[in-house]
Formats: sequence, C-alpha cells, structure tokens
Amino acid sequence: MTYCVAARLNAGLVFLSDSRTNAGVDQISVYRKMTVFERPGERVMVLMTAGNLAVSQAVLDGLARQQQEGGETLWNAPDMFEAARRIGNAVREVYRREADALREQGVDFNVSLIFGGQIGAERCRLFQIYAAGNFIEAGEECPYFQIGEAKYGKPILDRVLQPDTPLDEAAKCALISMDSTLRSNISVGLPLDLLVYDTGTLRVTHFASIDEHNEYFRMIRGTWGERLRQVFAEIPDPLWTNPESPDSLVPASRVHQPKRVDPMDVPQESYPAPQVLAEGPGSDQLN
Repeated sequence: MTYCVAARLNAGLVFLSDSRTNAGVDQISVYRKMTVFERPGERVMVLMTAGNLAVSQAVLDGLARQQQEGGETLWNAPDMFEAARRIGNAVREVYRREADALREQGVDFNVSLIFGGQIGAERCRLFQIYAAGNFIEAGEECPYFQIGEAKYGKPILDRVLQPDTPLDEAAKCALISMDSTLRSNISVGLPLDLLVYDTGTLRVTHFASIDEHNEYFRMIRGTWGERLRQVFAEIPDPLWTNPESPDSLVPASRVHQPKRVDPMDVPQESYPAPQVLAEGPGSDQLN
C-alpha cells in the first residue's frame, strides 16, 4: 500500500508520495513512488504509482522501452493528454502480458497512477490513470487526485484546496494530509517525496525528500495534532433537554424513539420520550 496526492492549481502543481512497500507486517521496505521526466525549457512530467509494485515497475519499464524503440514516447508527445494516453497504453500492454498469470495465482492486476506536468505553452494538467489504461483529468470542481490509502488524508484536502490556493499552502495541505494518513495506517511510511512546480518554468521548481529528521515536517506533525485538540476542546459539549418540558425548544416533530426489542409475554407500555439534543445554542436546558 502507499499514499500519493497531487493537486493542480492556478499557480502550478504539487505532488507528494510516501515510499513504503510491504507484503505483510514483517516484510516492509522502501521504494520511491515518484518518477520525474524533465527536459528543462520544454517539458516537465511527474508520474506517481500505487498498487502492485511489480506491475508499477513493469509499466515504468514499458515507458523506458518505448524510448529505446522509438516511435511514440513521453518525450515526443505533443501535449499532456497524449502523454497520458501513452502511459495508458503501457498499462494495457502489461495487462495483456501479465494478467492471466496473476489471475492463476489469485492476484489482482492492481495499479493506479497520477500523472501531471506541463509541455511547452500548454497549461498544467493532471490525470489519474486506472488499471484499465483509461484516465480522468482534474478540474475546477476537484483540483486534486489521491491514490493508495486515500481516506485518512481526504478531509483536509476537501476543506482547504481550491484552484486559487497558493502553492506553498497547497504543499502544506498535502503534508498535513500525509501526516493524517501516517498516523492511521502503518502501510504508509517515510521518507516522502515532495515536488512543487510553478506554471511556466518548465523545470522542477522545488523538491524535498522528507524523513523523520525533517524539522518542518516534525513541526507540522506536532502543531496539527495540538491545534486539533485545541479546537476540539473549544467546541461546546452536547446539551440534553427533556422535550416534554415547557421551556424545551425541540419541536415534537423532531422527537423520536430508538429501535427497541420488547420482552416476550410482557404487555407493551408506552415509552417516555428520551432526552434529546438541545436546539437552543448556548442554553443549558438539561432537566
């Protein structure tokens, strides 16, 4: 398992990947999931992979063989859409070669990729490529993609990332998303690869390899946890009210009974209404 996240913003692109691979709790190793294809002044493309490591490596090998054999490669693709299509073709080629053997061993053909960058004067583009070789593109409504163990880091992305988010803020958001995932899932681990690309530069703008000694990431881990606990403590606790009380603000239409199982051979009696959440903010209606 792994976790990778990337965002396409008005100002450029942000990519972040972890490096943990494992085949069980006692077989953990490190393999970097981010690969950069860069020809300064002409194109910058970034590929991140998740899923079966053997399949991911086979796709990367297929892209390398495209270059050796000539013809259609990432280096002569006229635009990012065509480059994404060529990666999809590489995925399909691996499937044709390996899927039957994997199926015989009870192994799924499992690979997912995030691919983004800029070619020439074209705007920055970001794609998610699936195991079938098809892909979708990030847009204004959802400017980011995740692959791998995505659920723990998603809430902060949904609340913060917008197309006009500055790159440094987006990088910070991605790191917080990664920290949330690291804390909740042992199949994701350090070190991390962080790449930030400014639109129009046509070269890697910023890059960092982040391990447990990185002071900025350690600050994020401590500060984020501390501020979450602080905000949690500041939110009022629930207040309860008796809906039958004259000063209750809860309308009768919002009073419900829990699902109950009645004892057998016992006459059923009417149940008193349970206390419900008070609907007068800041007022103690507990009776």
